[in-house]
Order: sequence, then C-alpha cells, then structure tokens
Amino acid sequence: MKRDDNRPSIDAVATPGPYIVAGVEEHTGPRPTETTSLLPKRNHRNRSDVHHRDCISGPRFHFLFWSIIFGCSIAFFDTTLMASSHPVITSYFEASNAASWLSTVFYLTSTVFQPVYGRVSDTIGRRPALLFAIVMFFASTVWCGAASSIGSFIAARAVSGLGAGGLVALGGILTSDIVKIEYRGIYQSYFNLAYGAGNGLGAALGGFLCDYFGWRAAFFLQLPFIVVYGVLAIFSCPDDLGPNFAKTQGKTLSEAFKSFDTYGTIGLITTVTGLILGVNLGGNVFTWTHPFVIGSLVISGIAGASLIFVERTAERPILPLRLFSTAPVANVIGSNFLASMLTNTILFNVPLYLQAVRQTSPTTSGLYLLPPLVGASITGLLAGVYITLTRRMRPPMVLGSIMGLGGAMAVMCLSADTPTSLVPYLIPFVQIGQGFFFPAGTIAVLALNSQEDQAVATTTLGLIRNLGSIMGVALSSWVLQNALPIYLNKCVTAPDAATKEHIIRTVRESIRSIRDLDPVHKKQVIVAYALSLRATFFTGIVFSMLSCLLIWPARLPRLQKQEDLDKDEAAVYAPGSSDEGNCDEEEQEEDEARALLATPTLSIARTVTSGTNRSKRSTSLGGHVERRASFDMNF
Repeated sequence: MKRDDNRPSIDAVATPGPYIVAGVEEHTGPRPTETTSLLPKRNHRNRSDVHHRDCISGPRFHFLFWSIIFGCSIAFFDTTLMASSHPVITSYFEASNAASWLSTVFYLTSTVFQPVYGRVSDTIGRRPALLFAIVMFFASTVWCGAASSIGSFIAARAVSGLGAGGLVALGGILTSDIVKIEYRGIYQSYFNLAYGAGNGLGAALGGFLCDYFGWRAAFFLQLPFIVVYGVLAIFSCPDDLGPNFAKTQGKTLSEAFKSFDTYGTIGLITTVTGLILGVNLGGNVFTWTHPFVIGSLVISGIAGASLIFVERTAERPILPLRLFSTAPVANVIGSNFLASMLTNTILFNVPLYLQAVRQTSPTTSGLYLLPPLVGASITGLLAGVYITLTRRMRPPMVLGSIMGLGGAMAVMCLSADTPTSLVPYLIPFVQIGQGFFFPAGTIAVLALNSQEDQAVATTTLGLIRNLGSIMGVALSSWVLQNALPIYLNKCVTAPDAATKEHIIRTVRESIRSIRDLDPVHKKQVIVAYALSLRATFFTGIVFSMLSCLLIWPARLPRLQKQEDLDKDEAAVYAPGSSDEGNCDEEEQEEDEARALLATPTLSIARTVTSGTNRSKRSTSLGGHVERRASFDMNF
C-alpha cells in the first residue's frame, strides 16, 4: 500500500485531538510543528489533587455534585415510602388486593427506562434529560397526592417511577462526566450514603407521615424539595455536558434521532416489561399458570431474542452486546446480576424468618435489618476510599464476594432452635459484602468503557442490578412456596385430614395466624417454616458461588489517572505514516487491526462480538475509533 511518510499517522485507539489529519476531517487550526503543543494547554485545575475533570470549574463541580446527591436522596426516599404507607393507601381505596401493583409499576418504569435516559442524554445533552426527569417526578408526585381512585394512583406511581428512575440514572451519569476516574470511588461512596439515608428515611417516615398528617400529605410534603432540586439543577448543570450528538455533529434533533436505536428501545422495553410483570405477579397476584403470567414471559422471551439481532446492527445500541460478551466487563456485569439476586433473596426472606419463626413484630424485624444496611453504607465508604488510594478494584470485589458467600452460609444456620443472641450476628454479612462489592463493580464497568459510553454503561449496570433484584425475589419466593407445602404436610399432625388442611391453608395465607395456634401445632408450623426458609436460603449460596466464579478469574488492572489519559491523546500525532485517503474500507480496517495488535497496553479485553456494529470502524462519533478504557496495565 502506498504511503506518504511525511504525513502523521492516527492512533487506532485514541480519541482524535484538536488537529485532525486531512482526508479524515478538515483541521480548523494551524498545523502542529515541533514546538507546537498537540493538546490545549491545561490550566491549574488539572493538578493531580483536583478531583473534577476539566469540563467544569471547581465551585460549579461541588455545586452540581451535591445537588445530584440531594436529588437522588429524594428519589430514594420516594422509592421506599410505599413500604410502610401502602397498607394505609390501599385500605383508603378499599383495594388491599391491589397492593402489589403499587410497587410493581413503579419498579417497572424506573428500571426499563434507565438505558433510554442514557442514550437520550447522549443525543440531546444531560441538562434537558435531567430537567425532564425532575418535571415528571414533580407532576407524578402531585398526581399521587391528588389521586381519586386506586387505578389513578397506580398510574401515578408508574409515572413517578419514570421520574425517580431518571433522577438516579442521570445522577450516576453526571457524576461520571465530571469526576476523574481515579477519584470515582470516593464519590460512589457518597452515593451509597445517600442511598442508605434516603431509603431509611422513606421506610421510617412513611408510616409516621400517614399516621399524623394523612397519606396524601406524605406526597405533598415532597414537592418543595423537588422544586428546590429543580432550581439547583437549572443553575448547576452545564449545557455542554455529555456527547450531545445533536449539537456536536451540527444536526437538528430530528436528524440526530435518526441514529437513535428506536427498534432496540422498543425491544428492550418489551423484554423487561414482560419479565417484570411475569415474575412479580406470578405466584403473588396470579398463579404461575395464569394466561397473563405465561403470556408476559413468552412475550419477554421473544422480544429478548429479537433484541439480540437488532442490537448487532444498531449504530448506537441501547444495550450494547459487547457489555455481555467481552471479558472482563461481562464478568463484572454478570457477577453484579448474581450479587443482586443474592442480596434481595436475603433481604426479602430474613423478615419472614423473624416474623414466622421467631414470632417478632414487623417493627422488630425491621430493626434487625438496620445493622446490615448501616454496615453496607460503612463498607461502601471504605471501599471507595480504598479504590481512590490504591486504584485497585478487584480486592474489594473479591472480598465482597467471599463475604456474600459466607453470609449466605450464615443465614442457612438460622433455624427454629437458633439462640436469639446469635440471630443478629448471622444476618448482616451479605449486606456488608454488598457494600464492598457494588461500588467496585460500578467503577470497574465505567473504567472498562470509553468516555462517550459512560452513560449507557451506567444505565445498563443499573438495569442489570434491578433485574437481579427482581429475579432474586421471584426465584426465592418460588422455592419457598414450593417447599412450604411439602414441609407443612410432613411436620403438621392432626386427628383428621380436614383439620390438617385447614391449619396448612390458614398459616400459608397469613403468618400472623401462627400465634393463634395451640402450642403443639404452633411449634410444628414454625419448624416447617424454618426448614422451608433454609431451602430458600440455599439458593442464595448458589447465587453467591456463581458470582464468585465469574469475578475470581477476571483480571482488573489498576485505574489510570485522568492526567495520563489526557496525555495519551497526544498519540493522535505519533510519528509514522497513515493510509492514503482513497484506500478502501477493508485496507483501513486491516491497518487498524495491526495498530491494535502492536499496542498491547491498550488491549484490555478480547471481544467476541465481531459481528456487531461497535466492532466496525464507523462509530457513533462519525468514524472516530473508540477511546480505550481507563486502565493502567501494570498489575
């Protein structure tokens, strides 16, 4: 191939800098010389001790970040508000049988639209997407407080999930935009503290607000805080954060959205909606053989299979397949999915053990969960500090996995005869392990993806974790509901079959009825529940072992400093030669492949999705090759 040795070459994996070689894109400034800086001069904000990126000033950085924490805390508060207030609300509307829909529709919309927020904010910018989420959250909260029927209230909760989910998703995306990668750990810890504070206050104050001010006031009292966050967002969030393809590519919104993955979005929404409806309603509202449950799961399966084919050819996929087929990012995402299943298996079933086996009140069982949640916040903070100091992510993930496995084994030791003094010490280890595992997993996924893919990586991880939570609750409930009849039939004795059947049916419908049984049958039922829960907790051991098997072989190098990444952009003008402008696409791809092979420090993982659009030279940035991950390969 003919080359011109007087022309500079383009690094196949670096993001183009301010000067672009002719034939790829016309440069707008003077050609660099031996004395010309290849990159814009960095100001004092780029010192290694400064935590924010150079896209934002120091004062505005703190203004924006703490505004984000404030907004996410409100969203977390609203998420758990229903835990203690839904009995009052459903009783008011005389629709207690619809209680499960209140959480199902909120969880559905808050989960399924997270990746959509990521790609939309890439297209139109972070600020409009954030303001849209705030408006939806405010309007839906007003709607919840003013709802005149249970149907209207359920619809309002669905819209509220769209708003609250957007606040949380964009909070993580904005943090990735403005925080240097080596300091992301400590700021992730602040998110963990906001999560713990918001969830704790929502669960604790929900019942209090309903008792003293009425359930409508529980929603109206949130409105001033949402308004304050809206004002803070207007003044704190810059217009130019994020790729903002519509602006940077000089396109109108309609032109920019032509490359939006519309079919992938429809497929993703259909897949996740069918899955959530099927697993949440099956065995709870409907039987598993109900046509609605079967239909939802079948539609989810068909849509999911179609989504794979759609995403392989999408220009900017809503759910990039390489995240699930490229090591080590696939290992990290898969282990996060399983860790979420483990965590929610324990959190969902430990209160049942306390109320059915230990015969505690709901309030007391809630207090037993306080130490694990506080422990998770503390270990999350420690993990963030460790990653910031050492730039290593694998040790916290390995430690968290081991603690999760140990915690799953500990809760399996819970029985009808476990001493009361030991119960508090057997419960918290899974959540404490989660505190180490999840922050490190978040940072690893972000570091394994280029800067322009931070939004979709953040929202995809959130989607996977939420799906893991749903599947953990659904599968553990399925195991419990199948094991419980077996052990009840085995343990409960009665003088006749009718009496035995009545006892079994009564205690399955309400665990409170256990207290009203005579001492002999009460002990038998408690033993049956304890054995059934032991079988349920065993599924947690399976989930934790699979998570360990995924994360143990993953090689996660140290985080590279942001300054080093910025210096690497100078590689755009590395000495060498480039291809002629008229060479065909196959020759260009061959040269880029040679460049990748010749640059081992940039080869983080070997992808198996060679047929996807992301493996081709043309990317969402108009031909610019994807920037490498934020890793230093010195282990």
